[in-house]
Amino acid sequence: MPEKMTVDPVAETPNENESKRTAPSQPGAAPATPEKASIFASPKARLVLVILVLLIIAGAIYYVTEVSGFETTDDAQVDGHLMSLSARVGGYVQKVNVDDNQAVTQGATLVEIDPKDYQVAVDKAKADLADAIAQSEAVNQNVPITTANTSSQLRVTQSGVENAQAGITVAEKQSLAAKAQLEEAQANDVRDQDDLARYKQLVDKQEISQQLYDQSVAASKASAAVVAAARANAAAADQAVNQAHTRLAEARANQRAAETAPQQNASTRARALGAEAQVQQKQAALEQAQLNLQYTKIAAPVNGIVTKNVEVGMNVQPGQQLVTVVPLDDVWITANFKETQLRNMRPGQPVEIKVDANGRTYKGHVDSIAGTSGSRMSLIPPENATGNYVKVVQRVPVKLVLEPGENSDHSLRLGMSVDPKVKVK
Repeated sequence: MPEKMTVDPVAETPNENESKRTAPSQPGAAPATPEKASIFASPKARLVLVILVLLIIAGAIYYVTEVSGFETTDDAQVDGHLMSLSARVGGYVQKVNVDDNQAVTQGATLVEIDPKDYQVAVDKAKADLADAIAQSEAVNQNVPITTANTSSQLRVTQSGVENAQAGITVAEKQSLAAKAQLEEAQANDVRDQDDLARYKQLVDKQEISQQLYDQSVAASKASAAVVAAARANAAAADQAVNQAHTRLAEARANQRAAETAPQQNASTRARALGAEAQVQQKQAALEQAQLNLQYTKIAAPVNGIVTKNVEVGMNVQPGQQLVTVVPLDDVWITANFKETQLRNMRPGQPVEIKVDANGRTYKGHVDSIAGTSGSRMSLIPPENATGNYVKVVQRVPVKLVLEPGENSDHSLRLGMSVDPKVKVK
């Protein structure tokens, strides 16, 4: 007999009543099958079970292929170059040729500074250069002239020394001859004076004739005159010797001066080199003035979009920022991945980049991984040496580069938010 069941009327449910109605009533019959068996016996239940199993398998496959093999982050943005163009010379801004957010091409003139002062500087530099060139040419012409003159002077002075030495020899010989004549005249004068004295005694005694005495007087006077003349000749000869020595000294002085020809030539060449250096200096000054004149026009270094910080009428100083050019041909993605996401990330891995601004997905690849985390590059890096250190997962910037032609329409702008997905497996 089956065990009699007591049922609470309040807690009884339709399912329980149905089970009672389906319970076996024959003696010795098997107990009723649990409710779960009846559910799985239904074709609809089996279909639901199959669908659930398929969903679990599909989810597992999706996780393996689409989740576990990729790394993604929402902390990423478009990055690129910001080319800040500044004034290289100061002056009055007379023209601004661009507006904000205007597209410009490489070489286009963006800002013009008043060039009048710099044109005057160029003209002055040209005049200074012409003057320096003229002086240099004049000095260079003096180099061969000085060389020839000094060589000729050296030969002339050498000849003058030789002539002076020959003149000394002649003068000394003439001096010796004059002295010999003086000695001879003096000897004759002594003899004549002695004869006159003897004749004087004899004439007084009238032992000789007056005529003979008069002849002796004349002879003594003549010999005295000869002595005087010989003495004068000897003095003149001595003076000639002295003059010859003086001429020799002068010739030697001239020779010593002429022997400085190498120094004179070197000095002339040095002046010529100095003049050439002045030409080079003036040439450099002219080139600098011409550069300053060119710097009055600020041109775009690359193609890009312009943001201006200058207006017509401003007086700008060298180094003052005037415009900023953003080259949209060279942009990349800076994605800040968690350090735990970098385990399998390598340069060259493919990336899909979804852009929030236009909803497009761009293709690219991992270019490089930064050498430091973003926190270390902040203005105040964290100090981890204190005792209250709390470990925080750091983020490391990863540079993602677009494939060629992906941004051909230049729709990406610096700072746009993107969602990159890197295939790491």
